[in-house]
Amino acid sequence: MPRAVQFNRFGPTDELEVVSVDAPRPGDGEVRVRVLAAGLNPVDWKIVADQAVARHYGFTGFPSGNGNDLAGVVDEIGPGVAGFRTGDRVFGGGRFLAQADFTVARADTLHSTPDGLTDEQAGTLDIAGRTAMAEVRHLAPSADDTILVSAAAGGVGVLAAQLARRAGARVIGTASVANHDYLRRRGIEPVGYGEGMPDRIRELAPEGVTAVLDHHGRETIDLGLALGVPPERINSIADKRYADEVGVMSVGGAEAEAGDLDELAALIAAGDIDLPIDAIYPVERVREAYAHLTAGHLRGKVVLTFE
Repeated sequence: MPRAVQFNRFGPTDELEVVSVDAPRPGDGEVRVRVLAAGLNPVDWKIVADQAVARHYGFTGFPSGNGNDLAGVVDEIGPGVAGFRTGDRVFGGGRFLAQADFTVARADTLHSTPDGLTDEQAGTLDIAGRTAMAEVRHLAPSADDTILVSAAAGGVGVLAAQLARRAGARVIGTASVANHDYLRRRGIEPVGYGEGMPDRIRELAPEGVTAVLDHHGRETIDLGLALGVPPERINSIADKRYADEVGVMSVGGAEAEAGDLDELAALIAAGDIDLPIDAIYPVERVREAYAHLTAGHLRGKVVLTFE
């Protein structure tokens, strides 16, 4: 029988289990996707851990599925669907539905997976890709900018940093030492975490930092303000509440535009943007996958696969 990741109470990700379920059937305007890869996001474990977070994202009761990002192939087409055929490679998102052998999605929310983009990469794009595209567009970087990107090797940061570089900006990225060489190869100037980080950034950019993209939290926001960056040139997706308190921006995936994911997918497929996959786990090892995610210091994304 088809499998799905589910949880039956709120708590640590040890509550997640793989269970047998009936395969869903598509309705009007829907397609069924045979899921091949499902990317993990921090919000996924926060939903498991916190009832308030889960309800914010539409939780309706137990047992609950998990995950959002997915990629696979069209398996069945419902009435009224045009533009897709069975066997087409697609990617997209479905809150509480992604981590399963089969999921049903509205056809107009799915994207064609271009040649050159793996299912593992495509299966991580829905949240991180929309977020990175939206925050960089809002910042509108140029060759006149020196931008500080926190968590620059992480799932969103690695995309945002490269998009800012592609726009001509100089990019300084905070990251663990293990990811410094990787960032340098992408044209990003790395700086290590820990004591003395603000001084290291000032040494790298004595002329100053002009903008901040924060994927870490209030420490980065405070640092940006201390460096003299105007609040309207600081954007945080990591601590929106604090961002509101101090008057900096918090533009994220909700502000993405319709063509963003197709544009980003094409850039990755062409090799213009790199999307690293830190680790791949079969769905049966879902708890290990989340432990890997929550340990932090990732290079790119963590992915579940379904075979």
